[in-house]
Amino acid sequence: MNTAIRYFSKFGHSAKMAEVVSQVTGAKAETVAVPISQPVDTLYLGSGLFLGKISAEMVSFIKTLTPDKVRHVVCFGSCAILESPVPQMRQLLEAQGMNVDERSFTCRGSMGPLHARRPNQQDLDSLRQFIQSVI
Repeated sequence: MNTAIRYFSKFGHSAKMAEVVSQVTGAKAETVAVPISQPVDTLYLGSGLFLGKISAEMVSFIKTLTPDKVRHVVCFGSCAILESPVPQMRQLLEAQGMNVDERSFTCRGSMGPLHARRPNQQDLDSLRQFIQSVI
């Protein structure tokens, strides 16, 4: 199975999470600045929220995706205030005709003292278990 991992990380939370996904899947974690150049079976896509929205970089990346490039997408992310970045990602992905897994993973991300040091080791262990359950 061909797997890819892409993420956008402004404060390092999604990068930390993408590394866990990489450890479990064996695929290299890369930022959304790296396009999908070969067809992939599963794309793990991670983001945070910035002022309540996913980044313009993530939006631009999603708009490059097509069902013939990516067969299946699994979303993950973190956020400090809102519940999850996944609904915004899912809406854009589905508008592109993408097959988005119903399962996703979200944990808290720190914003100053709010949710300090998150995602923490427990969050990352939960992510690891989630990815193992998806595989």
